Parts: sequence; structure tokens; C-alpha cells
Amino acid sequence: MRLLLLLTCSALSLTAISQKPGETVITGDAAKQIMEQINIDTTAFLREASVNACKCIDSVDRAQSDRTKKMEGFSECIDKETGTYQLVAKLWKSMKSAGKENNIELAVDKNSNEYQRYYYEIERWLKDSCKVLNNAIATYDETNHKSLSKNPEAMAAYSKGLETFKNEDYAASIPWYEKAVKIDPEFVFAWDNLGISYRRTGKLDKAEAAYKSSLKAIKCYNEMQKYYPDDAEVYYGLALVYINNKKDWETGLDNMCKAYNIYAKEKSAYRSDAEKVINSIYTQMKKDNKEEVFNRILKQNNISPN
Repeated sequence: MRLLLLLTCSALSLTAISQKPGETVITGDAAKQIMEQINIDTTAFLREASVNACKCIDSVDRAQSDRTKKMEGFSECIDKETGTYQLVAKLWKSMKSAGKENNIELAVDKNSNEYQRYYYEIERWLKDSCKVLNNAIATYDETNHKSLSKNPEAMAAYSKGLETFKNEDYAASIPWYEKAVKIDPEFVFAWDNLGISYRRTGKLDKAEAAYKSSLKAIKCYNEMQKYYPDDAEVYYGLALVYINNKKDWETGLDNMCKAYNIYAKEKSAYRSDAEKVINSIYTQMKKDNKEEVFNRILKQNNISPN
């Protein structure tokens, strides 16, 4: 990132050279052409910022055992790269539009929409590509949801499934989840992960059957809300049941918005997963001519549509 920043700043400085007798001046437009020939776009900056953040997250994960401090540390890793990524991206945009006067203003308020936009771009990349981050939050899930099955054999099978699931080896996860739900048919999270594993291995019919088997989850999740009202996973799981099984987009959206807000408050990378689901709901509701309803539900949950 430092190299790219220097490269961009050097190119920007070309627009400020004063002409002297016998000297060739590179104008803003010429500098723009040079930058276009380099053939780099902002995705290169995002990738480098995200790789640096992932390395930082790896260090935090090794050093911290407390979940709250670990999550705070992960967020600080993203914050460290957000400022530089924002600066380079804006410099690049300014360079691409050389020939015009551009003032570069950096958003420093971490609660501002502009700052969060750059922060969330890095966070999305990490959720998709930073294995250590996904392993860390998957390990927390394994510990946090053990109470959902009191059968030790079912939990043992579920834990085995999680080991391969978090490494994206979904085919290997299936037998373990199948064993878990056979032992404990009420094991909601095993059913949900089994459905995901089926879907990601192309077994769509079995995935649908697994989701239907988890319809009883609505009652379970509603019961869990009484004891864990601030647990994002409760709202996230409930939203998926309404979306996948009942095709109730509005109730699913409302619950997913609640999960999104809790994830954002906790600075959890799972926020990006909730965001993806919200985007998919928007696609469906737009098709159904329910954009106004979609925006109303977001507004009720204090979320601004992008």
C-alpha cells in the first residue's frame, strides 16, 4: 500500500510542475494517460489493504483469547487500513479526472457513512477471503451454540462437521451433520449447516428438505429470544427460516436488519453476511414491486438504503 501511495503521489506531483524554458511539462491530462497505462484500479488498493488487515487479524487472534477483546482487535486492524485505503482511493480518483481541480477530503469520523463505506469494503473482502478471520468466528460459534443440543453424541458429530465446514470442505461436513440430526432431530443449527452444505455441493433437493426440517426452528428461535435478546445469531437464523421456507420476505428482512445492527455494534465481520442477505431480499422485493416496503422496514431499523 505504501508503494502504491508513493506511486500515486508521484503522478499527482506531475501536474504541479512549473514550465521553464526548454523544459517539457507533463500536464494533468498527460499524467492521467500515464496512470491509465499503468493499468491499476482501486481493487488493487483494496486487496493490499485487506491482506495487511488479515495479517494483523492473525496476530490478534494468536494473542487474544477473550472474545470481546479479540473482536475489538479485529476491528482495529481494519481501522488501521481504512484511512490509507480511503486516501489512496481518493487520490486515484482525483488522478483519473486530472485536468480538473479536485479537493481531497478524508472522512475521519468512524460513525460517518463515508468512513464506514471504506471500512465495510475491506471487511467484505476479509469475510470472503481471510481464512483466519472466518476460522476465529466459526470457533466462537461452535462454543456459543453448544447449548442447542444436550446430546453429547450429536454435539460431537456437529463439532466434527464444523471442522471441515469452516475450511469450506462442505462435502466432508455432510456426513457429520447428517449424523448429528439423526441423533437429535431438534438440533436446529445442525439442520441449518446441513442445508448450507447440501446447497454448496449442488444437492439442491436435499438442501430444500433440510431447510423444511428446520421449520420448527421458528418456535425454537422465538424461545431463544426470551433468553438471548441481543444475540444476532437468533435474528439471523430466524430471518433465514422465514426467507428460505416461508418466502416471507418482509418478516425475514426485519429480522435480518436486527441481526445486521447487532453485528455492526459488535464490529463483527458477520455484518457482511447479513448485508448480502438484505441485498438478495431487495432483489426479490423489487421484483414484487415492494421497494417502498423494503425501504420502510430498513428505516424502521435505522438503516439507510445505499
